[in-house]
This record gives sequence, structure tokens and C-alpha cells, in this order.
Amino acid sequence: MPGTDPDRCCFTVALQTARDQVIQAAAVITDPADANRLGLIGHRILARLLPPRRQRVSTRKVKSPMSRYSTRHDDGRPDTSRTITGLDINILEPPKSRPQLPTASRDDRQTTPTDRRRHRILTLLEKDPTRLWRPRDIASHFGDITMETMYRQLSRWAETGLIHKLGPGLYAATAWTPTPLA
Repeated sequence: MPGTDPDRCCFTVALQTARDQVIQAAAVITDPADANRLGLIGHRILARLLPPRRQRVSTRKVKSPMSRYSTRHDDGRPDTSRTITGLDINILEPPKSRPQLPTASRDDRQTTPTDRRRHRILTLLEKDPTRLWRPRDIASHFGDITMETMYRQLSRWAETGLIHKLGPGLYAATAWTPTPLA
């Protein structure tokens, strides 16, 4: 509704309505003329608006004359309350320096054991045994594996004890030898 203060919209109502729509897999339109403008979520939010907020910004001040804290220095904040009339929003683009991972992993079952992914990854982890590695960092380092394959292989290797899984998405090296044990 034009002129409605966005601070009066209830996030919980919007979330619960969206959840209900997903669960029911249907959208209920109360008035076909309003279908393109508001939708069910908009109607429910407008039906349950929060009370208006006080429009003020004030600084923190020490009110006790016997306070242990020193007086507030001039830091550019106002000494009295004032109404907020506008906000500036800056949208930052994420860095695009991450290399793209392939859509399919390279099959290395027919290569020599030292050229296989397992050997290369374990060698990488052993170079810095104290570093905590994320699967995306390992996959980006080699560039021939998808994230799905990376997660699956790291989990399998952690279960067998080749590497340590220290938390969600954090892996570190364990002691290993490139030659199999007899």
C-alpha cells in the first residue's frame, strides 16, 4: 500500500505466510484485481501491521552525576533526538576472483597412483599440516573436480582416517604415507 511505513511490516507474518504457501503448494488470491500487485503475503502483512515506531535517534548519555565514566566526546552524533528522514544503502558486489569449477569431475581411475586425485590432495594437505582446508579451496586449487565430488571424497577419506574432519567443511591432514602399508 503506498505511503505505508516499511517498519510497520511484520517479518514473522511474511515468513509464516510464505512457509504456508510452500507447504500447501498453492497461492490464494483474495481479489483478482490485486493479484498482480500484492499477493497473499502482501495482504496478510497489511492486515497485521505493527504499531508505528517512534522516529528518533539519540546518543547515549550518562545521566548520573556520580558516574565512573568520562563525558562523551564530540563524535559527530547529535546531542538531541531527531527524526530519521532517509537512509542510504550501498550494495556491494561480491569479488569475482574465484575460478569457475568444472561441471564434471575428471575420471582419474586409469592414471598412475601418484597422479590420482587422492594422492595429490593428501600431498597438498601434508604441505601445511596445521592449515584447516575448506572443500572449495581444495577444489579450486586443482580445478578438475566438482564440489559434489569433492565433498563426497573428503567425507569418505575422513571416515577411513586418511584425513581429519574438524568441523562442518573443515579438513586437515593426518599422518599418511604415499605407499600402501604391507
